[in-house]
Amino acid sequence: MTELQLTLSPEQSADNQFIKKQIAKNLDIETNDISEFKIIRKSIDARGRIPLVIMQLRVFINENTDKHIYQEPFNYRNVSNKKEVIIIGAGPAGLFAALRLIELGFCPIIVERGKNVKERKVDVANISKNKELNEESNLCFGEGGAGTFSDGKLYSRSNKRGNTNRIIEIFHYHGAKDEILYEAHPHIGTDILSVVVTNIRKTILECGGQILFSAKVIDILIENGKAKGIRLADNSVLKSNYVILATGHSARDIYRLLQEKNIAIQAKGFAMGVRVEHPQELINHIQYKGYKSEFLPAASYNLTSQVDGRGVYSFCMCPGGMIVPSATERGQVVVNGMSSSTRNSPFANSGIVVELHPKDFTEFHQYGELCGVYFQQQLEHLAYASNGGQNQKAPAQRLTDFIRGRLSADIHKSSYLPGIVSSPIHFWLPKLIGDSLREGFKVFDKKMKGFVTSEAIILGVESRTSSPVRIPRHKDTLQHIQIQGLYPCGEGAGYSGGITSSAIDGQRVAEQISLIDNEKNR
Repeated sequence: MTELQLTLSPEQSADNQFIKKQIAKNLDIETNDISEFKIIRKSIDARGRIPLVIMQLRVFINENTDKHIYQEPFNYRNVSNKKEVIIIGAGPAGLFAALRLIELGFCPIIVERGKNVKERKVDVANISKNKELNEESNLCFGEGGAGTFSDGKLYSRSNKRGNTNRIIEIFHYHGAKDEILYEAHPHIGTDILSVVVTNIRKTILECGGQILFSAKVIDILIENGKAKGIRLADNSVLKSNYVILATGHSARDIYRLLQEKNIAIQAKGFAMGVRVEHPQELINHIQYKGYKSEFLPAASYNLTSQVDGRGVYSFCMCPGGMIVPSATERGQVVVNGMSSSTRNSPFANSGIVVELHPKDFTEFHQYGELCGVYFQQQLEHLAYASNGGQNQKAPAQRLTDFIRGRLSADIHKSSYLPGIVSSPIHFWLPKLIGDSLREGFKVFDKKMKGFVTSEAIILGVESRTSSPVRIPRHKDTLQHIQIQGLYPCGEGAGYSGGITSSAIDGQRVAEQISLIDNEKNR
């Protein structure tokens, strides 16, 4: 077995016979000597006139090959009679905490306010048809969390959080495609994610864990500074000395509960803005410099700028994707993006957001550490009001009109299924955000000539980029700074951003629980 790197055209990279000949030529062997080759890394270099595909290959020469061997075997065992750990939330942090707890010999009990994936899809479809929003089952709440209805990106802005490869392998083990093992920027796609999440649930249940759906937590039980369990909306009580709080960034009722119970929380910075949508063909033309090939994926982009010392950047870019309604309360409009595994939509969309800090929310300082939450809510209600109260129809504006400060007389077709309404977003968006976005878009047009065009539209508002609250925890034990046995975890607690980092944080918390429990039992 040996490894080899090839630089190929998009067409060559799709031709296994050509690849085999190039391997033989580079290694000075016959093609018949090649038992098999596997892609271990694949990326695209689009800097030149013709895009190039860089492939790192593992070549097996005159030897038998096996299926993918994971770094470490998975030890999912029967834990039905083991010590129970309560996990609030069935998003990536909660699910991956549960999987790791099983490996460590604990029985996870997940309580999720929303529904399982199959039932959740019905509620999501109703929202897309502009019917009434279910506040407990939507694109944020339910099995798999907000990540289930997203692009399913499996890469993180930070390399410091943990073993990303292990997380990717767990997704692969539960049904994700082989491509996530070697793509430079792996993504699963919302269609495959729902299958993977269902398989993760099966693993947890087969090992003796429990998952309770439509189970909303209304209280965290605390005695003498120690977590003792939770109370659900039906007034039932679950008890455990270990409670993982992995609710995601939209569970505002949990933040309010913690504030009411005088459990420490902290206001933190986040970002808000709009979602921009272009024809995917235009983004391909810009990024691939006019080169066309059926063997190139839908092009993406990652844009950043500084406007008066404040970051403006693209967020959750979805090539070949669609814009989706992500509100969790009636009377709000919130937008986000998602893509299928094939990324074959004719549209490309991305959040374009402005960096915000707690000091920006002076109007809401009477709400203390929840000032950012109320700032978010105000903008989401404004977006709803600007559509004339037409449920989840989103306010929209041509990008060029937004920059020039004028109402759009007509709007291009959008991927956003509930529908769009022409709105003067430039007028009602807070000045701080609007001015920063306008200047940011101008910078982006210099980086990607043609980005600012009348063919592009913006939809409002993109407000759920990350949590506006951090739930403080000890650096070493990961327990809340006041409450022993309470473990703030994942994006909702302010410790991750996206699927991969949330999953890593869930696993880290599980490992700390095991470590602390072992020390107690010595």
